[in-house]
Amino acid sequence: MNDALAKALNDQMNFEFYSAHVYLAMAAYCSDDSLDGFANFFIVQAEEERFHAMKIYKFLNDRGRRATLAALGEPNNDYTSVLHAFEQGYKHEMQNTERFYHLSDLAMNDREHATINFLKWFIDEQVEEEALFDSIINKLKRIDKDSNAFYMLDSEFAGRSFTPPAE
Repeated sequence: MNDALAKALNDQMNFEFYSAHVYLAMAAYCSDDSLDGFANFFIVQAEEERFHAMKIYKFLNDRGRRATLAALGEPNNDYTSVLHAFEQGYKHEMQNTERFYHLSDLAMNDREHATINFLKWFIDEQVEEEALFDSIINKLKRIDKDSNAFYMLDSEFAGRSFTPPAE
């Protein structure tokens, strides 16, 4: 693996840690409104992002490259609604997808087959992440002012948990 690809993977690892930070800020917004289920949803998202970061960390180490940590930027802490938080999360996931496409392009250009194979898992994951956020946004728009449906969705998310996939 050349230095440019190793640097790009390190940048992505740090972006995954930043993503966890973003989702914790969304969780805090929901918690402040006593929407514990929605808060839990975002806490689980943060756990997934940390898992993704550590997956890249391990891959870099396995390839004899050093994982280097960078400072995290400050995430947005202000949202106008739960829908707004999910819309921002969806945009963040689309940005993340583009980042993985770029990494894949770098790996393909370098004929770095181990990295190409490694990144395929993340690209598949991004398809699921974008679909999840899109589905929730559509549900939130559909229920709009129906407080019963809104609180049912909040209750549904309270039971969400993260189980790392088997390697």
